[in-house]
Amino acid sequence: MVDSTLPGERTQPLRPHDPGMLGDYELLGRLGEGGMGTVYLGRRQKSDVLVAVKVVRLDLAHDDEFRRRFRSEVDRARQVPPFCTAEVLDADPDHERPYLVVEYVDGPTLAEVVEQRGPLTSANLHSVAIGVATALTAIHGAGVIHRDLKPRNVLLAPGSPKVIDFGIARAMAMASENTRPDQMVGTVAYMAPERFNTDADTPIITPAADVFAWGSVVTYAGTGKTPFYADSPPATAARILTQPPRLHGLHRPLRNLVAHALEKDPANRPSARELLDLLISGEHPAAVAAALADQPDLQAAAVEAQAVTGFAVTGRTAAPVTTPVAATAAGATTAPVLDIPPGLVGYDENSIVTVPISPAASTTVSGGSRSPEPARRWVLPAAVALLAVALVAGIAIAAAVMKSRSGDAAKDAAATPRVTEGAALGAPLISDALAAPKFWIPTALDKAPVNQGAHCAFVDGELVAVRENNDVYRCKGPADVLPADLTAEVGVRLEAPGSCAGIWFRFVRVPKLHGYQARVCENHIYVGLHQTDGDVSTLRTFVLPEPIALNAEPTRITLRVRGGTVTVSRDGAEVGSAALTEKDLGAGQLHLGVFSERDAPVLGPYQVAFSDIKIWN
Repeated sequence: MVDSTLPGERTQPLRPHDPGMLGDYELLGRLGEGGMGTVYLGRRQKSDVLVAVKVVRLDLAHDDEFRRRFRSEVDRARQVPPFCTAEVLDADPDHERPYLVVEYVDGPTLAEVVEQRGPLTSANLHSVAIGVATALTAIHGAGVIHRDLKPRNVLLAPGSPKVIDFGIARAMAMASENTRPDQMVGTVAYMAPERFNTDADTPIITPAADVFAWGSVVTYAGTGKTPFYADSPPATAARILTQPPRLHGLHRPLRNLVAHALEKDPANRPSARELLDLLISGEHPAAVAAALADQPDLQAAAVEAQAVTGFAVTGRTAAPVTTPVAATAAGATTAPVLDIPPGLVGYDENSIVTVPISPAASTTVSGGSRSPEPARRWVLPAAVALLAVALVAGIAIAAAVMKSRSGDAAKDAAATPRVTEGAALGAPLISDALAAPKFWIPTALDKAPVNQGAHCAFVDGELVAVRENNDVYRCKGPADVLPADLTAEVGVRLEAPGSCAGIWFRFVRVPKLHGYQARVCENHIYVGLHQTDGDVSTLRTFVLPEPIALNAEPTRITLRVRGGTVTVSRDGAEVGSAALTEKDLGAGQLHLGVFSERDAPVLGPYQVAFSDIKIWN
């Protein structure tokens, strides 16, 4: 999946105070350093096999309580089967410098790959999602919670991803016992909301916290950003507590599963095993096949993880499913079916807290019905709160909101739907979800010169228009001649820098190719005149008070064409009006397509997506 790097390129020389030997292991260099100690590259005497040796800090080595915890963790970690994890090979908790020896994984971290090369491709992203879910299935099956799953603890080794760093893993039964109230282990951007719970009587860490971290890791791998990213750790924590995740750029069905893993309520999240089953037995077998192509080790690890953990009990009857992975091991198998509401699971885009998208008063989760949970206190940890005095008021409000999950509180949390002009116009002349060929059909620019190709296609429930250079391309839509006065509403998503979505109206082909265009870009919306030669002259420029984010949820664009004026709105808010100067342009066609921003580079590609168009008379 990712080319490996020689160990020497990532290993730093030993420092003067570093040990040269530890037990039977020769230390060759430094691989990294963390809050608990230093990780060295080493090898056992009389062996050429490289290992990673994690050595505890001296100040912690003299702490009897820490040694007790460390010994317990080592015993548990030894029970974790090596399915997409770095195998524990040896340990000496009683050494003067306690240490843990694990399999050395020769590969970059997920964080390094995304930082250097950008988000993963779809196939690689799906394989990472499967690999990390497999690792969590193995870890949780052994009674261990990782507690610090993040991109730097995922190594992209040849064969399959590997989850590392069991040095701060915890046995489930001992998580609250061995963690003092003032201790916070983990990385804020990947912490579940319950990690900030200060109730002493409530178990803070459960496997559901790792599932939440899985959702954040997959989002980062697929988009380059965490789902609750903000300018500071306190602001990030506040978003985790109060806001829905930003999953722009993740495609369905993976986006739906990630959203489910990021539920605020840990009881609503799937287990790691359910994640794994849904990833390899899901809606898109082609995505599974691409993810597992030429990765027999990953496929074998997933099969073994399923085999040793059994099938999860769910709230609905499981349906028989023959999957490409399980079939290789034992023929047909049964995949669990989660009680996942339709759509983007558990989230309304305008809500302040997560609520099930369902009219039911109660929510069914794995194992049966769930009564409303007791009120909890949700606050920032002390170390973070000291940095965020300005956020205290906002967090307090969020805490009050999150104390209740039922009745009127849930109704208050759900935001009202966006109101757009078209909603009051009755039945539309044309309505097309743009999820599959209907009024609009796939097209391509045949025999285009090099770097001048273009096409329109249906991808993940949207009409995607692509142009390889900074020229215009219109998708083939309805041939209907529409009235001169109309209202058109469509969802627009910009998928590449410099891209603009084009909406042509009052467009005619005779006696010449001629019409108006609204060009929707990141920072501007332009209304222009499309000429026969393909040039578009701008009649009016509107500066958007808030830019349209790339790969965000679709923004709703409305054009209200009346007589000699077009009024442009975004998500129900009027942007401005422009005069339509050509008196001979009346009834005509409406098209969708792609263009580029002013002064955009010649070579793109430029890409936009459209969804759910409605046109009224």
